[in-house]
Amino acid sequence: MIGRLNHVAIAVPDLAAAAAQYETTLGATVGAPQDEPDHGVTVVFIDLPNTKIELLYPLGEASPIQGFLDKNPAGGIHHICYEVDDILAARDHLVASGARVLGSGEPKIGAHKKPVLFLHPKDFNGCLIELEQV
Repeated sequence: MIGRLNHVAIAVPDLAAAAAQYETTLGATVGAPQDEPDHGVTVVFIDLPNTKIELLYPLGEASPIQGFLDKNPAGGIHHICYEVDDILAARDHLVASGARVLGSGEPKIGAHKKPVLFLHPKDFNGCLIELEQV
């Protein structure tokens, strides 16, 4: 059901510093910051030959990333994202298998302007999973 790894998301306490580190120290291609108000984050995508890194920074007081950074002040891996061909079929299969979909269970439009869902980390070895329809 799942396809390729789309990205690994890392919550960071300083978006500009993290983006600069990937660009100057690691020599990566770094995109421009983009605000995603529906998700409460500002993101920067880093293109790699085989996937992407998504840097996450809180946008607004109610950002879910702020809670993560409160617990992990230096930042850290927040979630991993897998591609799926049909997000509704994937959701239905996962729910039938006992997995919990976060939120209402209805896909939202993510940072790549495609439908996404998040799966409860307690159902996946402590890892928050994002599914993105491609």
